[in-house]
Amino acid sequence: MPNAVRLGSLGDTQVTYGYTVLLPDPVVADLNALTIEDRLTYLRDMSVIGDALLEVTGAARINYEIQGNAEHALHAHIVPRYADEPDEQRRRPIWFSDRSHAPKFDPERDSGLMHKLAEDIQKRLKILETQN
Repeated sequence: MPNAVRLGSLGDTQVTYGYTVLLPDPVVADLNALTIEDRLTYLRDMSVIGDALLEVTGAARINYEIQGNAEHALHAHIVPRYADEPDEQRRRPIWFSDRSHAPKFDPERDSGLMHKLAEDIQKRLKILETQN
C-alpha cells in the first residue's frame, strides 16, 4: 500500500461538523489484512486527518473508530467532538446520537472545509516526508 491511495472523505451524514471516513485503496477486509508497513501508513494517515480536523474545525478532540461489524471492509471513522455539544451527546459515542437532523454532505456547502482540510493534510504530510 505505500504506493496505494488512501481516501479520506467527509461522511455522507455529518454527524458532527467534519466527520470523515478513511478507506484504503485497494479495499481490504480489515487492518490485519495489511502488512505492518501498510498498517503504519494507514494509521499515520488517520491521525494526520485527525490533526487537520482539530486545526481546521476547532474541535475539542477527535474520536477514532475502526469497527468493521456491519461492513467487512477496512474503514476508519474520524469524528470531531466539540466542547459545546450537549452533555448527553458529548459523553457518549456519536452513534448513540439522534442523527435524523444531522445535515447530509453537500459538496457545495462543504467545499471550503474540504479545501482547508486538503491543504492542512498536504502540509502535514510534507513535514513528515522531510523528517524521514
